[in-house]
Amino acid sequence: MRFTTGFILLGFVTASTIVGQSQFQGSVASGVPSSGPLALTVRDAIDRGLKTNLGLLVSDSANEAARGQRLLALSALLPQAHAQASETVEQINLKTLGFNFKIPGAAIPTIVGPFHYTDVRAYASWSAFDYSARKNFRSAQESRRAAQLSLMDARDLVVQAAVSAYLQIIADASRVEAIRSQVETAQALYNRALDQQNAGLAAGIDVLRSQVELKQQQQRLLAQTNQFDKDKLALSRVIGLPPGQEFNLAESAPFSPLTSLTQDQALTTALAKRPDYQSYQAQVRAAEESVSAARAQRYPTAGVTADYGDIGPTLASSHGTFSFVASAKINLFDGGRISADEIQAKAALKQRQDELADLAGQIDYQVRAAFLDIRTAADQMAVARDNLDLANQTLVQARDRFAAGVTDNIEVVQAQESVASATDNVISALYAHNLAKVGLARALGGAEQGIQKLMEVK
Repeated sequence: MRFTTGFILLGFVTASTIVGQSQFQGSVASGVPSSGPLALTVRDAIDRGLKTNLGLLVSDSANEAARGQRLLALSALLPQAHAQASETVEQINLKTLGFNFKIPGAAIPTIVGPFHYTDVRAYASWSAFDYSARKNFRSAQESRRAAQLSLMDARDLVVQAAVSAYLQIIADASRVEAIRSQVETAQALYNRALDQQNAGLAAGIDVLRSQVELKQQQQRLLAQTNQFDKDKLALSRVIGLPPGQEFNLAESAPFSPLTSLTQDQALTTALAKRPDYQSYQAQVRAAEESVSAARAQRYPTAGVTADYGDIGPTLASSHGTFSFVASAKINLFDGGRISADEIQAKAALKQRQDELADLAGQIDYQVRAAFLDIRTAADQMAVARDNLDLANQTLVQARDRFAAGVTDNIEVVQAQESVASATDNVISALYAHNLAKVGLARALGGAEQGIQKLMEVK
């Protein structure tokens, strides 16, 4: 048995790094499509994502691997025992062992056997003292803790991906509905221009202009409908719906100002609750234990080995035998191996410390950026709503002026484009505001509960 144990160099990082962001856009689909479309709520999307999302499944596998590493490190500290039964048949040439005696008048055989014997024996060993192995075990414990926290972080990323995709579809649906309304308006304008031309009240250019506007709105509707369908497919991939499963959104995301949390409160909460930050802290502690483990290879180790069993030509004529060995070992010269291990462990520790400091800055940035986005989107929402009201008023007046023959339909087309742009601005501001709330919930940690609070999702 060896009583020296090498230290563990940690390479574990958080879910977003281990898994890769792209894997959170995939899933392991389960089940078969239902006969009718599903009525999918935000809560349904989150629950399905937490069961089937690929990023979370990969993080769970990494968590299990860390659990196995911890058990492996623990095994180096625990007694080891095994049993063995053997049946041996031998024939020995004594000359190979140095027996080559000759006695005058006596014939001494040099070949002994064949003979056989049976051996039934139990073996045990124990590393009574190995400080390096103890430090390796503590490092593995911290790595296991880091893996568990990284798994929690992966849940946050899944929730963020699912809700963000859900919000994107809500925005797409709003745009489809708005553009469809614009198509209807353009169709009505074209019909009126055509009627006025037939009545001799409008020029042919007005008809052509209104027809061009109608075709442009129809093209926008086709493109936006296609984007809507593709984004539904993307959500299906994130949450693991069966291929071909139809669904409809059962919830909307209305505008609600953020008033329950200040930026300073959010910054304090984020550093206290973010599982990826806690995971990095555990990785730093694991790296510190690895440095101690590398250094401890210079310390003496002590262990015992023992065996007991019966051996004889047959079990009936066997006799018990045993051995017990207690030993101590110390490294006198290792050619620089321990120093090399210590240098590598310290380098890994420095890397973990730098990554922890960087993550603290990243969390600060994410929280502040989320508040900036929320405030800006709220202001944009107010301006966009006012602008939409003004654009609608302008469109009404332009249509009335055109119907009265005061002007051509250039004003109507321009007013219609203004309404379309203002409507899209309202939709974009609402989507940006809710998406920023999702980002804030992720930045705070505990995204599942945070989204329920910030967006009033039940």
